[in-house]
Amino acid sequence: MFCEHRWDRSLAFGETVFPCPRPGPAPMLLWLLLILAPGRQPAGALPKALLLLKPPWSTAFEGETVTLFCKDHHSLAWEYVSWYHNETPLRKQSGRLQISKSGHYRCKTQRSSLSDPVHVQFLPDWLVLQASHPAFERDKVVLRCRGKEEEDIMERTYYKNEEKIGSSYNSNITVYPAFNDDSTYRCTASGMYILGMSWTETSRPLKIQVQELFPSPVLTASPSWPIEGSPVTLTCETWLPPLTSRTRLQFCFFKEHRALGAGWSNSPELQIPTMWSEGTASYWCQARTVIPRILKTSPRSQIRVHRVPVSDVNLETQPPVGQLIEGEDLVLICSVAAGTGTVTFSWHREGSERSLGRKTQNALSAELRIASVREQDAGRYYCAADNLDGPVLSKRIRITPRVPVSRPVLTIRGPRSQAVEGDVVELRCEAQRGSPPILYRFYHEDVPLGSSSAPSGGEASLNLSLTAEHSGNYSCEANNSLRVQRSKMVSLSITVPVSHPVLTLNPDVAQAMVGDVLELRCEAQRGSPPILYWFYHEDVILGNTSAPFGGGASFNLSLTTEHSGNYSCGADNGLGAQSSETVSLNITGLCKNKVTHITVGVIGCLLSMLGLAATAALVGRFRTQRKSGAIPRNIGSVPGPDPPAQALHSPPSLSRPALMELQPLYSNVSPGDDDLVYSQIWIRQHREGSPAHSPRTHQKGEVFHQEPAIVYSEVKRADPYDPARQDREEAAEGYENVPCTSLALDH
Repeated sequence: MFCEHRWDRSLAFGETVFPCPRPGPAPMLLWLLLILAPGRQPAGALPKALLLLKPPWSTAFEGETVTLFCKDHHSLAWEYVSWYHNETPLRKQSGRLQISKSGHYRCKTQRSSLSDPVHVQFLPDWLVLQASHPAFERDKVVLRCRGKEEEDIMERTYYKNEEKIGSSYNSNITVYPAFNDDSTYRCTASGMYILGMSWTETSRPLKIQVQELFPSPVLTASPSWPIEGSPVTLTCETWLPPLTSRTRLQFCFFKEHRALGAGWSNSPELQIPTMWSEGTASYWCQARTVIPRILKTSPRSQIRVHRVPVSDVNLETQPPVGQLIEGEDLVLICSVAAGTGTVTFSWHREGSERSLGRKTQNALSAELRIASVREQDAGRYYCAADNLDGPVLSKRIRITPRVPVSRPVLTIRGPRSQAVEGDVVELRCEAQRGSPPILYRFYHEDVPLGSSSAPSGGEASLNLSLTAEHSGNYSCEANNSLRVQRSKMVSLSITVPVSHPVLTLNPDVAQAMVGDVLELRCEAQRGSPPILYWFYHEDVILGNTSAPFGGGASFNLSLTTEHSGNYSCGADNGLGAQSSETVSLNITGLCKNKVTHITVGVIGCLLSMLGLAATAALVGRFRTQRKSGAIPRNIGSVPGPDPPAQALHSPPSLSRPALMELQPLYSNVSPGDDDLVYSQIWIRQHREGSPAHSPRTHQKGEVFHQEPAIVYSEVKRADPYDPARQDREEAAEGYENVPCTSLALDH
């Protein structure tokens, strides 16, 4: 089992800005400010004092004390020492100061200037990371991971920028941080509890700022402005901290790229017996240590010698001002009207600290060629001429290269991400580079839409009110008379809101019958797909259908008496719904199949008439046979086979109750023609005894038959290319004839 304790907040003392240090909020990033930014010691100023710590750690536990000492270049100071805590003077003036409060401490003696601040921190933590004080560049720094209970620590691990740099079972490791090293260090300590559980503690992060061993030297000349022919003494000024007084420095002086004198020397001075007006030459020096080998160079300095000054400096350009085009070479010609000796010419652009070029020659003019001038080279230029008596400047002239336009970029901005018909979009064309004025032209499918000018450069725009015809590719063109450039194509898709849909009924009748299959068709003439159609009956939703590719959509409805009323539909493609006008429909309460009902009525009448005729014929024949004696009066007494049933019985009564015994049976029959469907109707009459069977004859439309009767009613099938055919076929497959005897009796 592992138990770990870590700091989850960083410790920072914030910026160190003197003379007003500003500690940051706790917990803070632990800075080891050994000696901050030593800086250059001004010539003639006292060297800085050095503040020392005992014990030599800038981090300690709360409750501990640290003793401060102040040292100058000679020795430790034991009296007349000025102490400062957070820039506040302390009354104590002895050579040492015992402290137990965190803060920035400084000191000074009578023979030194104020030391650099040292930040001492007293922490309430269980584990702290300490670094030895002071430390200089290329010098070793000892890191110590210290806990309040050292005997409990079994292992210490050290990290630099969150990377492990070593482990130690004792407390110390050595690192060699570079000057201005911004690395962060921390350590962890681990051990074991009595029960075998492990634990880990992590210190706060530590940042080490290492002091320069010695600052970069500064070259001075005495006198600073010599007269031609007089001697000059050069001095390479730098200094070492008091604690490093045993370190030895060596010096070397240079003129341009040539070493002066005997080369490296232990003396920081070099004397030049005679100074001539050889023009403006650069002088500089170097200082170095042998162990460790550290080399630093001074800035270059110029020593001016008195001679006849130059006058009337003038700057000219080729090509002339206003005719320079980007990419061409620019020649700057600097000339003087008078001057003696070697003249140094330099060329400058206003706002730039560095010169563009420098030439030293025994002449009254000089040229500087700037190759392939760019747009960023525009500005105010001037030149200077100097013959060691001080530079004389020319008048400033403005040079602005004319820049051909770059390839413009077309952007289309609208009120929404997807353009909609009726929106006003802005076509914006911009060339990132190009001298004004710039004329922009806008195109739709290479057809000009309009133009706009940018007199001061930059961009131009064109507003466009969108219609459906504006879908397509757009581009723009930039022209500043130096070059014509065309942008890339930008595609624009216009989404068209749906128009008011039109609802139609199929069949298109104002009155329909119960059982009819009605097709509701809704179509919006305009609108970008996909379109969702909704169908309503008295504002109640019947259903919806989608048209993924636009156009109309249909909804089939099998009618009942409740379907009378007003119908409407709605269309929506995400840009706003539109509703159709209402269409009224009246449903009559007849049977489901009108053709079947009429057919049954007609058959009932025909059967009645046939029954009457057959009865009359049989009665007449029977009477004739009886008169002639062909038929006995008592049929039942005659032996032999039974006569036919039709001869034995009289015809059924033709009264209305007898017709009620007719029972129609029917079904759908297809004779094999794909375009025809017949309704087959069987009508049987119940009689006493076994019914006789007679053959039946067929005719298209209607059939005259003996009992039982069959009637075919012709029904045309739907066009196979009709979009609603599938719906009708599905309705036909579920069709069932309903007998309506009362209607047949009425007919």
